[in-house]
Amino acid sequence: MPVNPADGAVLGALYGTDAMRATMGEDAFLQRMLDVEAALARAQARRSIIPAEAAEAITRAADATRLDRSAMAAATRNTGYPVVALVKQLTALAGPEAGRWTHWGATTQDIMDTALVLQVRDGLALIESDLRATCVALAAMAAAHRDTVMAGRTHLQHALPVTFGYKAAVWLSPLLASIDGLARVRDRALRLSFGGAAGTLASLGDQGLAITRELATELDLAEADIPWHVARDGLNEAACWLGILCGNLSKIATDVMLMMQTELAEVSEPHVRGRGGSSTMPQKRNPIACEYVLSQSRGVHALVPQMLAAMAQDFERGTGPWQAELLALPQAFLLAHGALSQARFIAEGLVVDAARMRRNVDATHGLIVSEAVMMGLAPVFGRGESHHIVNDACDLAIAEGIGLTEALLRDARVAAKLDATAIGKMTDPAAYLGSAGAFVDRVLARARSMGVS
Repeated sequence: MPVNPADGAVLGALYGTDAMRATMGEDAFLQRMLDVEAALARAQARRSIIPAEAAEAITRAADATRLDRSAMAAATRNTGYPVVALVKQLTALAGPEAGRWTHWGATTQDIMDTALVLQVRDGLALIESDLRATCVALAAMAAAHRDTVMAGRTHLQHALPVTFGYKAAVWLSPLLASIDGLARVRDRALRLSFGGAAGTLASLGDQGLAITRELATELDLAEADIPWHVARDGLNEAACWLGILCGNLSKIATDVMLMMQTELAEVSEPHVRGRGGSSTMPQKRNPIACEYVLSQSRGVHALVPQMLAAMAQDFERGTGPWQAELLALPQAFLLAHGALSQARFIAEGLVVDAARMRRNVDATHGLIVSEAVMMGLAPVFGRGESHHIVNDACDLAIAEGIGLTEALLRDARVAAKLDATAIGKMTDPAAYLGSAGAFVDRVLARARSMGVS
């Protein structure tokens, strides 16, 4: 029975995705280790180190569905690693002649590291697909609401007017950066691990580099300039990239969750009958997707330090830190993809209430544009005096529950020099958006240049 909820038959529906479980789970890991063993045999056969017939037999036998899992578990418990048991069974499945050539010149960590790298490659492909789809949805949202005025908030209070398109572009921009960063992640993480017992490939004599090249070609992985058994920076690039991605997804979820509050009601998650409901309050539509973006992202953020701490490896083979990675990285991929899938659900179906956004802007009767008024009065009264005038008007508006325009007109200094029409223009939120539209346009242009549109 799974202890981790993300792996359970019921709670697993809330955490992670089935696609990532299939990619990063134990079944995939076992198959990927067999894939590495088969590729090694083929590479060595091309260099005439082992017979071609043996490589063919090993490749045919490299099928994880044929493994005796119970026997593997018992042997793994005894040795501390699954590779010894895996090679023993692969040897038997390949037959007595071919079997004696399995795992030639390799070490346990070569097989496990490279298998994990192959899983990471597949995991990144899954994440990129959903990340691009999420960006497409956010780009469409930013374009559609480029000029939809809403309240910009700092410290949870009205600050200045912004547009919802601007907010969506703020969400989009760092996700585009994550797509940009994938090339570096792949360059750093998708490298063959092959060094033999202590990283020198001594067992292969003068054929070590040649076999490395052949094996990397077989698996379509990059060659490292030196074996990285105890240099874990590549995998940590992937882990940290996941952490940053989840941080950016958390920003979106936090904003949407707050905007879904009854008192704001500016957006809502896509409605599916029964989703986000309460067992006792039929009216509830809770921000379920937001909650699972946040919970899974926090899980990833807890796992990234575990990966970073595992970089302190001793000598030529880590005593403990290496083993800790398998507890962290697959789970980080699973939770990150779960968070991203929920974020995609939000982005593709977010319900936007532009009318409510405008009512919320107007809720303070013009106070949200007090800076605009101050800057508009400055050429007439000077900046310092304008600040005092507007501050007095804001105090009056709050005290008497009147609009900022009326409060300003009650000030003799203002009324003597400006009429209601002039003041009305200053207090129009749509007239004080600065470069919001231009910023949206820049982010959308960047998205188009990346094929995200």
